Amino acid sequence: MTDYRVADVMTRQVIYLPAETTLDEAARVMKEADIGDVVVTDGANLAGVLTDRDIVVRAVAENADAASITIGSITTREVVMIEQFCTAGEAASLMRERGIRRVLVCDNERKLVGIVSLGDLAMQLDPTSVLSEISEQSPTV
Repeated sequence: MTDYRVADVMTRQVIYLPAETTLDEAARVMKEADIGDVVVTDGANLAGVLTDRDIVVRAVAENADAASITIGSITTREVVMIEQFCTAGEAASLMRERGIRRVLVCDNERKLVGIVSLGDLAMQLDPTSVLSEISEQSPTV
């Protein structure tokens, strides 16, 4: 696992949405792009990450009105980043330590260059695993 770098397995497609975006619009964007997360911005600043799980757990389960609630009100504010040249093993350890499934990837100047998910790691490192099969069928898991 440690031979691969985060840059080798990360998803380079990063979609940014402003915190004022409604939940239904964010869900539509995620569905159309076939992704499980978007980066939430507050002006020029990174405000957090919204995941498909956030939508289900924080909004749907609480019967939030998807047409009026903003993603800024439910986004995960803790931003966890890893440098793109760290190993895939380091990314997996970070996810395990923090109990998260996705980590933002930055360059050496802390500029966002991608996102690495547990599914990305599984697909690259063990394509025959059950997790890889699930990730391949549904990339937003």
